[in-house]
Order: sequence, then structure tokens, then C-alpha cells
Amino acid sequence: MTEVLLTEVVLRDGLQDEAVTVPTHEKVRLARGLVDAGVRSLEVGSFVSARRVPQMADTGEVLKTLLDAPAALHSLVFTERGAQQAIDAGAKSVRLVVSASDGHSVANAGVPTAAALDRLAGCAALLTAAGVAVEASVATAFVCPFDGDTDPDRTADVAARLGAMGARVVHLADTIGAARPSQLRTIVSAVRDELPDVPLGLHLHNTYGLALANAWEGFGLGIRRFDAALGGLGGCPFAPGASGNVATDDLVDFFHREGIATGIDVAKLTELRDQIGLAVGHRLGSALAAIPAVPATLR
Repeated sequence: MTEVLLTEVVLRDGLQDEAVTVPTHEKVRLARGLVDAGVRSLEVGSFVSARRVPQMADTGEVLKTLLDAPAALHSLVFTERGAQQAIDAGAKSVRLVVSASDGHSVANAGVPTAAALDRLAGCAALLTAAGVAVEASVATAFVCPFDGDTDPDRTADVAARLGAMGARVVHLADTIGAARPSQLRTIVSAVRDELPDVPLGLHLHNTYGLALANAWEGFGLGIRRFDAALGGLGGCPFAPGASGNVATDDLVDFFHREGIATGIDVAKLTELRDQIGLAVGHRLGSALAAIPAVPATLR
């Protein structure tokens, strides 16, 4: 049976734009519940400015507490300072993040894309020397809230730079959920031309209801790694108009209906989804959240 790897990003992308800051012990409890549900890859936070993103201030503590979990633990890094913090916390895998568009790069990282890439080169060298596995994420790989549609060659060039830094996987992010399947096909093909030997992943948002369509398009293109956030929680604080991620519960249900294995128990996910809703103080927006139960054959 064909299988995909889903990385649960609710603890990072899901919580970073919430009005409340979820306590560390609650994040750890939720993470362990996700692993118990079958999640094998988990994004636990980002090493960024606590002033700009206070919801991520405890990432080091969360990571240290979860190092014994039987799952791959990832954290996001933008600067060498963040890279060193990740190393000090015992990180085994880190994602370097850069925006394909200058407009979002300035809003998110404080510098245009070229300068952000130069900065990440130092991060990659530091992490590699410390034995930390390096992955990469290209934000606004398809559409930017400031600059509009991203040129496929630009996304491909950025991805190539990240591959040259040693990224083992490059994830393409639809940061504001505005990509369409035909656009995704064009950009994935352009990136593959530059990085034929590096696995690609997709990080999809669902602002216009296209996330599942884009996931299916990506699957048809051979992509087997997808990010998702339980309940569809999340958004980017520096990308106007961005809404939640593709919901993990919906994506798992979708793949199971197509006979594609994820290793994740949907019934356990729905229980955790409701707990996360209580933690953030509002109902989550996944399609399954409005359905009483998932058929047992699809779990």
C-alpha cells in the first residue's frame, strides 16, 4: 500500500498566530497524544524572537522535554542565533525557512530573499557541523500577499540554493492558501528540474478551500511528504489574509478514503483536535469537526 508521511505542525504553525499562549506543559501533553495517535513527524516550534512571536518563546523547553518521543522532531530557524539555540536544546532536525518573494521575506525575516539566503548559509554550516539534519521550507513558493504570484524560476532558484546548503528535503509552502493545482504543477516541475534528487514536501493552507485539491495534485506528482495542522489551526502573523493550514484530520481522512496509508488513527486525532480547541478557546474549522464520527473502516 502506498504511504505518505504527514508532519503535524499544530504546535508551531497552528499556535503561532493565536491570541492566547498555550502553556508548555499543555503543548507537551498534546505532542505526546499526537505521537500516540501515530504521528511520526512533529514540528514542535520555532527559534525566533520571543518579542515578535511570544507563542514560540518556550520552543527550547518543549523540544528538550520531547526528545524521548518516538517521532522525528523538527523546529524552524531563520538565523544563526536560532540555529545555536536549536543545537543547545538537543535538536536532531531543523528546518531553515526563507521566502521566495522579497515582500514576504522583508515582513517575515526583516531582509529581502537574497540576504535571507546568505544568512541561512551560515545557519546550515553551523547545524551541519553539529550533526543536525537540515531540511528547508520555501515560504510563498506559489503566491505572496505583497508581490502576487511567484515566478516559478524564482522558487526553483531559491530551492536550488537551499539544496546547495545541504537541505535533505525541500518543502514548498502555500503560505496564504492561494495556490491552484495547475500553478502547483508548474512550480513543482520547475523545482524538480533544479533539484531532481532532493525529496519535496508540501505545506498547504486552506484559505480558498483548495488545500485538499493541491495535496492530491502533489500526490499525483510523486510528493509523499505533507505538512498539516490538527483542526486546520494556524496562519502566518506576517502574511495578511493567511488562514489555517490544511487540517490533519481532514487530510488523513482524505488519504485513507483513497487507500493511501498514513499510520495515523483518525479517531484519536478528533479527540485531540477538540482538546486543542479548548486550549485556544475556540472551535476549530476542519470539515471533520462538523461530523459526528468517522466511519471505522477509514480510521
